[in-house]
Amino acid sequence: MDVAEWLRGLGLEQYAPAFAANDIDAGVLPELMADDLVGLGVTSIGHRRKLLAAITVLRSDTPRAAAEVPLPSRPSARPSVAS
Repeated sequence: MDVAEWLRGLGLEQYAPAFAANDIDAGVLPELMADDLVGLGVTSIGHRRKLLAAITVLRSDTPRAAAEVPLPSRPSARPSVAS
């Protein structure tokens, strides 16, 4: 995903240089919090809210890391009972 395009789609393209200067890419973007946005220079509360809402959508669309996906349980080995 192109972060600058994503920002443009939100009507917040003025923040693209700050995101690029701070190495915010598609991997980092879903992890941003309100304090991070302030650090990036997003001083408008409305813009922060808009960004946080869009980031929440990204989080729900981001597949979980393989390490976080539980493995299917194996059937337990039962000793056979001789009749």
